[in-house]
Amino acid sequence: MVNFRTAIAYVSLSIFLACISAGCSRMMTTRHAQLIKDAEAKAAQGDFLRAINLYEAALDDSPRCAEVHYKLALLYDDKMNDPLNALHHFKRYLTLSPNGPHSNDVKNFMKRDEIALATSLSGDSIVTRSEAARLKNENLNLRKQLDDHSLKPRSTPDRTQAHDSPPEKNATKKSRGQTYRVQAGDTLASISRKFYHSSKRWKEILDANRKKIDDPEKLRAGQSLVIP
Repeated sequence: MVNFRTAIAYVSLSIFLACISAGCSRMMTTRHAQLIKDAEAKAAQGDFLRAINLYEAALDDSPRCAEVHYKLALLYDDKMNDPLNALHHFKRYLTLSPNGPHSNDVKNFMKRDEIALATSLSGDSIVTRSEAARLKNENLNLRKQLDDHSLKPRSTPDRTQAHDSPPEKNATKKSRGQTYRVQAGDTLASISRKFYHSSKRWKEILDANRKKIDDPEKLRAGQSLVIP
């Protein structure tokens, strides 16, 4: 009789613990989804610090958090100008999802952030990270191509257009490209990602707007930029 009652008690306890475990699992999943939803809302509102805190609260070591690490890395990269933390989360993304949909972009972002981080640690604390990276790692071939492109209409004018408008005017129209009005929270990297699906072409946007951009890290909301 005692053994029978003991067995019944063990079975009941096992069922009870299983129910609690299932309930906790659902609660954790719901909490994880809610944290991510709240983080995305805060990021959209421009409250990047709060968004980062919420994303980090949703982290665990499961593969499902690879996307959270990716979003955190982008926030640190584009909004906080913090390549060190961005690199950490990019690496965690590759660890959890080495063949994920963002893996190729992440590898390129990491190369850029490693250069920016190395530059920021060079001892020159007066120059900002992005400005130092631009000065020390400027793509000379790209600059030469842009210079050649801007000079080409003047050196080989099209006679068929001479009667319609001056060569200088045509060259200006050709070199302008499309324009973009800066939104609150935009950075050169985020604008590059918006138009080129990669943040590494931010230097091209900077080069095309030298006279308009005083500080690459502080874009003014409402200003119009040329997107080459």
